[in-house]
Amino acid sequence: MGKVEGKGTNWHGHVTAITVGPEYRRLGLAQIMMHFLEEASDKTYSCYFVDLFVRPSNKVAVNMYKQLGYVVYRRILNYYWKSGLAPAEDGYDMRKALSKDVKKKSMIPLKHPVNAYDLKFEAPRHGSLGFLPRKRAARHRGRVKSFPRDDPKKPIHLTAFIGYKAGMTHVVRDLDRPGSKMHKKEVVEAVTVIEAPPMVIVGVVGYIETPRGLRSLTTVWAEHLSDEVKRRFYKNWYRSKRKAFTSYAKKYTENDGKAITRDLERIKKYCTVVRVLAHTQMRKVKIGQKKAHLLEVQVNGGTIAQKVDWAKEHFEKEVSVSDVFEPSENVDIIAVTKGHGFEGVTHRWGTKKLPRKTHKGLRKVACIGAWHPSRVMYSVARAGQNGYHHRTEVNKKIYRIGKADDEGNASTEFDLTKKRITPMGGFPHYGIVNEDFIMIKGCCAGAKKRVLTLRKSLRVHTKRAALENISLKFIDTSSKFGHGRFQTDAEKKAFMGTLKKDLA
Repeated sequence: MGKVEGKGTNWHGHVTAITVGPEYRRLGLAQIMMHFLEEASDKTYSCYFVDLFVRPSNKVAVNMYKQLGYVVYRRILNYYWKSGLAPAEDGYDMRKALSKDVKKKSMIPLKHPVNAYDLKFEAPRHGSLGFLPRKRAARHRGRVKSFPRDDPKKPIHLTAFIGYKAGMTHVVRDLDRPGSKMHKKEVVEAVTVIEAPPMVIVGVVGYIETPRGLRSLTTVWAEHLSDEVKRRFYKNWYRSKRKAFTSYAKKYTENDGKAITRDLERIKKYCTVVRVLAHTQMRKVKIGQKKAHLLEVQVNGGTIAQKVDWAKEHFEKEVSVSDVFEPSENVDIIAVTKGHGFEGVTHRWGTKKLPRKTHKGLRKVACIGAWHPSRVMYSVARAGQNGYHHRTEVNKKIYRIGKADDEGNASTEFDLTKKRITPMGGFPHYGIVNEDFIMIKGCCAGAKKRVLTLRKSLRVHTKRAALENISLKFIDTSSKFGHGRFQTDAEKKAFMGTLKKDLA
């Protein structure tokens, strides 16, 4: 058989490489090692393997271990220990040393040698392809694409509402989650405040089932519509004659409203889904907009006839957010995210930056595809529009539903200070919350003043965290513009005393 023709050492004198004869070129590394262990008569060469495999300071042992696998590596160590070439105390358990770095699949021989510098040439793709195309949303208001499943046994209720994002703050509460380390302990959590003034119901739509999905059969509008919702049907309200729905309103007076009654009866007879048309009251939110947001909201519970009668009874009446949602309920937030304009590929997709000396920039994708097919694939990360995308975020827990007429809508059982939800100085870039509001856990999509569509959850929740009842101990109302210290104006005056501006 062959023999060892030479060896390489480092400046410590440790063997780092072994050269074998041409007889071994067709053999694998493991076969060569085992041959020298079992058949080599010259123990001098075997001592080289002591340096190569056993010494913990030799990094080559790490690479050899990865190539041979743990089983072969242990056989080599056992041979040296039994033969007396390597004392047991010099043995180095490579598996224990590499337990944090080497996975189980490295315990078997690898097909390809491991790169000495541990460079990665493969990685999971950056960014999800499930949201393509990443372009600007077609509509500013979040669109409800599906409603919760209807259950005729439940009482009649609405399934969606509209609110406006005011800002964020934080709360303190006791966590009620048995089994958790934080059970019965105080936790601080971020919350989002959404102002949701009452909506007005102005119409009802009936849908029939077809082989291609739902199709609207007819729509019945209320007799009187406010200018806020009429603006929604005009491109230029200022230059228009503002005659919308004037002829339709005559149906209520002509022939004792038989046309309206006939359409309602058609909905009761043929339709399987009933939705009401509700709009927001823009005069109650100070966001600089006069045109109301109009939304179709599905009516669930009860029979079709009961739904139509309920919708007719609520024409031109207000529905508050507390009539739709309850505290500790999970809701879905449908909104358009905050826009960031045209962004580069590193920020838009999260791809890895190239090395510092890269030619023509380093915040790029080095390879955008093969020569053929001679075009860039849709899945390759590219620069383009970032943000202002339509998104749905599910299972946002409601922490509080506040009333507009409650002067202590930010007070709790533990914090008896009479204060409102608006922080000192108002919410930045929004102002003062004067109407009903809903407080949800965490953040949500959209910038300040962005219209949000709140929908009842589509899922039946059974997990303990989803069914937990929320009891708040403290709601922070300090200034959100800087480092706020005071919760109320009275607290600030008591601490600061009389100021010069108070005397003027």
